Amino acid sequence: MLVYFIVSMLVACSGVDSKPVPTTEEGTTEDIQLNLPPDQLYELGKERLDISFYGHYSYYSMPQWGADPSSKWIKDNLNIHIKGIDVEGNGKQKLRKMIASKQLPDIIWGDRGYDLERLREAGLLVPLDNYIEKYPNLKKWAGTKILDLLRAPDGHIYYFPNYYTNKPYGNAGYVVNKRIYRELGSPKLSTTNELYDYLNKVKANYPDVVPFETGIASEGQGIDQLFSAFKENNYSFTRYYAVTSGDKMTSIYKDEGFRESALFVAKLVREGLITSDAWTQTDDQVSEKLMSGKVAVYASADPMRQVMLANAELVRKNPEDGYIFIDPIYKEGLDPNKIYPGTYNVLGWNVSTITTSAKNPEAIFAMLDWMTGPEGSAVQMWGPPGPNGYWDGFKEDGITPKFTSKYTSDPDGLSEIQAISGELIWVGNTVYLDQTKSDYEKTLPEDKRNWSTYWQQKVTWESQGDATPFINLQPTPNSDEGRIFARVKEIWLSARSYAMYGQTDEEVLEILDLAHKDSMESGFQDYLDFITSKWQENLKVLNQE
Repeated sequence: MLVYFIVSMLVACSGVDSKPVPTTEEGTTEDIQLNLPPDQLYELGKERLDISFYGHYSYYSMPQWGADPSSKWIKDNLNIHIKGIDVEGNGKQKLRKMIASKQLPDIIWGDRGYDLERLREAGLLVPLDNYIEKYPNLKKWAGTKILDLLRAPDGHIYYFPNYYTNKPYGNAGYVVNKRIYRELGSPKLSTTNELYDYLNKVKANYPDVVPFETGIASEGQGIDQLFSAFKENNYSFTRYYAVTSGDKMTSIYKDEGFRESALFVAKLVREGLITSDAWTQTDDQVSEKLMSGKVAVYASADPMRQVMLANAELVRKNPEDGYIFIDPIYKEGLDPNKIYPGTYNVLGWNVSTITTSAKNPEAIFAMLDWMTGPEGSAVQMWGPPGPNGYWDGFKEDGITPKFTSKYTSDPDGLSEIQAISGELIWVGNTVYLDQTKSDYEKTLPEDKRNWSTYWQQKVTWESQGDATPFINLQPTPNSDEGRIFARVKEIWLSARSYAMYGQTDEEVLEILDLAHKDSMESGFQDYLDFITSKWQENLKVLNQE
């Protein structure tokens, strides 16, 4: 195994070919000309609008547009037709193919990181500044602070944020199968030792059930949450391959909490307590297990997305069954109030970009701006408006939906809508959505509250760490640090996969030590110094507020 691991370290990673960015005399990216006069907004619905969309995640498959109630309403009422582009199982390879063929989609949705930055540097993304000033919603709901944090080095904004916020939010954490938990006596389930004992009981009593479901481990799902259990104030450092030590960022491979978590994960895998295909399984396979109740404990960065529908299915069969969230698991001796299975930041999750291949970028921005506003948010979250729906227009403020009796009488139907429409929310307005549903849910008796909102208020929102100081650390791809980052990322992915399946503790630690050594030889320290500087700059900005 180590031989193969060493070989994988030597494989060079291929990147996206870049081309010079068109510049003006002042040295900034040229503004894309607006399609309409500055005082005239694009009118959605006046004509057919066809948009191609690509979600840059190997696990993501866009639901068929128009097949669910929310997107069907948008299609029928605004004449918007969106065609998803299949990722074909490999996001990076698919993106390279599209660039090589010079056939980029109108919208690319993905993480604020390496691949999108390559597109921006290559001049393949449309600057959004003029549209932001012209259209009302993003500027109003995001505010100056968030928009300024999105500015690229050239001073322009290319990213439309998803789930931007000014309050804690997030769904990361642990979900437990109620039936199995009840039948095993509802034991205390707080520490890593208690989790380990519980998973062994599940294995002994339910041979056809996955004791601990990670989701797609190659994306960090499940195993990142277990890492959080071994380290206080853990702010998703796996995305940077570094942790804080005093006022510096240092190698994650030498972090005691990370090393302990790697040993714990490998132990669970060896003993058959984690699904054997955690690294290679698909999102659909995970959903199928959850829907059939064949999972005892599930952890990920967003279990709500899949469990919402699975819970409704199990409850339909037996009202006593379903899934519940538990407080974050932690290693005994640590402060549970400092354990964060997930994080949030004011910029939110990921971003939508409009490529220069788009024939009418203003029309696309107008759609995104509508989606992030009150009406678009309400349609996507609570389905089509009307007396037979879950909401029927707005109150006098033009912002607050008037929810109908169906909201409480048919919660399963609403969960089904949200389970699908949630996959189509690309520019989510966290403040609007969370505040609106929270205010309404508080007026309802506990047994009438929406399942997801209930657990967000009870568990997940309170257990997410504020990672705002750690945003925008990633170097630009064509910089020296960016090239180092690319090499270090390849080492990281190989190391984590091999460590997960390590046969002994000694082997796991040897893999981590080798990854550290190879990373340092690839210039890791220069990269660590760079992200340390960026982190300290963020702290200065935040401390000035």
